[in-house]
Amino acid sequence: METSSRIIRKGAEYFFLAVLCFCMGDAAARLAERYPLNAQTARSAETETAKAAEAAADGSWGLSFQEEGKPPVANASADYLAQFDAFYARQTDEKVLYLTFDAGYENGCTEAILDALKKHKAPAAFFVVGNYIETAPELVRRMAAEGHIVGNHTFHHPDMSSISTQEAFADELTSLEELYTQTTGLPMKKYYRPPQGRYSESNLRMAQSLGYKTFFWSLAYVDWYQDNQPSHEEAFKKLLGRIHPGAVVLLHSTSKTNAEILDELLTEWEKMGYRFASLDELAASSPGQ
Repeated sequence: METSSRIIRKGAEYFFLAVLCFCMGDAAARLAERYPLNAQTARSAETETAKAAEAAADGSWGLSFQEEGKPPVANASADYLAQFDAFYARQTDEKVLYLTFDAGYENGCTEAILDALKKHKAPAAFFVVGNYIETAPELVRRMAAEGHIVGNHTFHHPDMSSISTQEAFADELTSLEELYTQTTGLPMKKYYRPPQGRYSESNLRMAQSLGYKTFFWSLAYVDWYQDNQPSHEEAFKKLLGRIHPGAVVLLHSTSKTNAEILDELLTEWEKMGYRFASLDELAASSPGQ
C-alpha cells in the first residue's frame, strides 16, 4: 500500500507539471531557451530548457491560453508594456498577425522560410544575434533586401535581466547594431527582443532610453529542439488552434519543421481570414487599437 501511495503521489505531481506547462502555452519551457552559438551546443541548451520548464522564474515572459482562437493572458498587460514602448500583441478584433523569427544560428532552414514568405508576400521580423550575422551574412542581406525587419536579439544572447548597468546593457545592443551596419550598409531597426523572454522593468526602461521598442510574443511553441522536432501535425495543432487576432507569432528559423510547413501554414492562416503585417504597424498602434 505504501508503494502504491508513492506511485499515485508521483503521478499526481507529474500530471500537475504537465497541466502547468500546457496552460502556460509552452512558455515555461521557453524560460531557459538558449540559441546555441553552433550546433554542438544545442544539446546542452535542451537540458537547460528542460530544467527550467519546472519553474517559472520572476521576470520571464509567460502566457496562459484559456480559449481557442482568443488572445492568451500574459504576465504583463498591454497597457503596462506600452509605457516602455513594449508590445506582445495588438489589442484588436481584426484578423491580423505579425510573423517573427528568432535566429541564433543558421542550419540550412532559413532559405525555405524566406521563399515561403516571398511567395505569400508576408513581411516578417528576424531577431538575430551576433553569431548569426557573422556566419550567415548573405542571408541577413537577403532578409533586408526582401523588405523584412532585422531586429536586435543582442550580440551574445545573455540573460539580460541579470544585467544591471546601462553601459553593459547598451553594449549588447549597440555592438550588434554596428555589426549589422558593417554587413549590410544599413542602419539597424531599433526593435529588440529579450533573449529567453527574460526581462525586468529596468531593462525595459534601458531599451527605451536607447530608442528601442521591445517585442515579446503571444504565440509560440516548442520548435527549437534539433533532435526532437515536432511533427507537422503537432505544429499545425498548436499554430492553427492558438492563432488569434493581433497575434505576434514567434517561430525559430532553426526549425526544420517550420521550414517544411511554413508555406502551407501561411495558406491555412489566409484561409482563416488572416492577413500578415509588419511590426511597424504594431509599433504605430496604441494598446486600444
